[in-house]
Amino acid sequence: MSDQQSLNYKRIATALDYIQDHFLTQPNLDEVAEKVHLSPFHFQRLFSDWAGTSPKRFLQFTTLSYAKSLLKEQQASLFDVAHQAGLSGTSRLHDLFVSMEAMTPAEYKNGGKNLVINYHFTETPFGTILIASTSKGVCHLAFIDDTQNAFLDLQIQYPNALFKNTTDDFQQQALQIFGHEGAPLSQMKLHLKGSPFQLKVWQALLKIPMGQLNTYKNIAEAIEKPTASRAVGTAIGSNPIAFLIPCHRVIQSSGLLGGYRWGTTRKTAIIGWEGVKTQPE
Repeated sequence: MSDQQSLNYKRIATALDYIQDHFLTQPNLDEVAEKVHLSPFHFQRLFSDWAGTSPKRFLQFTTLSYAKSLLKEQQASLFDVAHQAGLSGTSRLHDLFVSMEAMTPAEYKNGGKNLVINYHFTETPFGTILIASTSKGVCHLAFIDDTQNAFLDLQIQYPNALFKNTTDDFQQQALQIFGHEGAPLSQMKLHLKGSPFQLKVWQALLKIPMGQLNTYKNIAEAIEKPTASRAVGTAIGSNPIAFLIPCHRVIQSSGLLGGYRWGTTRKTAIIGWEGVKTQPE
């Protein structure tokens, strides 16, 4: 690491510590930039390159994490949580949760209470899957080995939701992708919850055509975070919707397949299957 890189790392580390120590006062860009002796413009660019997200988003992540811990305390009201998290009111708390968790603070506090989730198990060319959906779209798709444990994992994500073992139009449309013709991803409705950075990465994956591959490095460049390949890999690894969000189409720059949440053997099979489907007859 060069002297300049070392200095930049120290600046980012200082900024991260400052935001985490002072998030209750919601410091602005100018304030944090001043602490590391940079102009707001240069600090914003440097921070985004190193951390894979903007200072504002990192502040929101930190605030959201704290708010979530407060909401787990059953006696904490939304007003109290907003105040204790340094937010101006419940409306800002609401906006923070909707933009980053795809649910309201009340829904998070209630663990998905009043949220109806349809789910069922079905077979695909690559093994059994558990697919689940809300009124907004598909929220979960995973290759599984054990139905009981797979359903428990889904319940942990939404502990108080109402689960119905049934199919719906969202699921049936999504499952067409395993058929002979398949269905365009652009027509499918997904109900995703994740950080803005994760959502941006997953959106980039949706642009990789079937039968083609891309690299972690190229994805990082596509979302204009060229130094964030590692963060991109983490976001890809946390993809909650297998196959529909095609994280299997991302490989290492060396040509090696790299890891896959649902097994490298399955990743190899999927890539080969898609390659055959897209070859001209």
